[in-house]
Amino acid sequence: MIDFSQVDIARIGISVACGALLGFEREYRNKSAGFRTIILITLGSTIFTMMSETMGDDRIAANIITGIGFIGAGVIFKDSYSVTGLTTAAVIWMAAAIGMVVGMYDYNLSITVSLVVVLILSLFHGLENLLDWVHHRKTLIVTFDDNKLDSLKTLENHLNKSKLKFARKEIAKQDNKLVVTLLVFGRKNRIKKLDTYLLSSNKIAHFNLAQTSR
Repeated sequence: MIDFSQVDIARIGISVACGALLGFEREYRNKSAGFRTIILITLGSTIFTMMSETMGDDRIAANIITGIGFIGAGVIFKDSYSVTGLTTAAVIWMAAAIGMVVGMYDYNLSITVSLVVVLILSLFHGLENLLDWVHHRKTLIVTFDDNKLDSLKTLENHLNKSKLKFARKEIAKQDNKLVVTLLVFGRKNRIKKLDTYLLSSNKIAHFNLAQTSR
């Protein structure tokens, strides 16, 4: 039978508390790796670090990094124009690091780092929103009623008049219709007004205006 000391119980408790602190922030923002997941990652890293210390085998602790890499990769999703889950993957990586620090008895550092991570996620989220309002990006996929470039030029002229910057990503013909993918940059309120123009244009069959993740 394993004999847990008060020190071991303290490490487990602090590990759970640190994981809960990070997990609450992720759960509050409805991210894929939420409250329970982050707690289990932090606790697991602590336990493996404790095992590494007891067995005198540093490879156990070293392999935590490899294992966390697989979990982090599982929350990252990529399509043709965007990547999501990078921040959550980074939080998972930090949760494992904090768990290892707890396992090595450095309680002050683990608590401090946990608070710093939460502050970064919270305070910088507001700053990121401010930057996003000033310099918003979206991927615009437009299918025109015909296959003529004049329709595309009309849209690009409207973007210029709206003080929106853009870059052509793809241009193709499907079912005798012109399909164009544009990356649009500009103030968020101007990009929102773009929806009205696209809906009212008789040259556009349909469109998809999806946010491009950072």
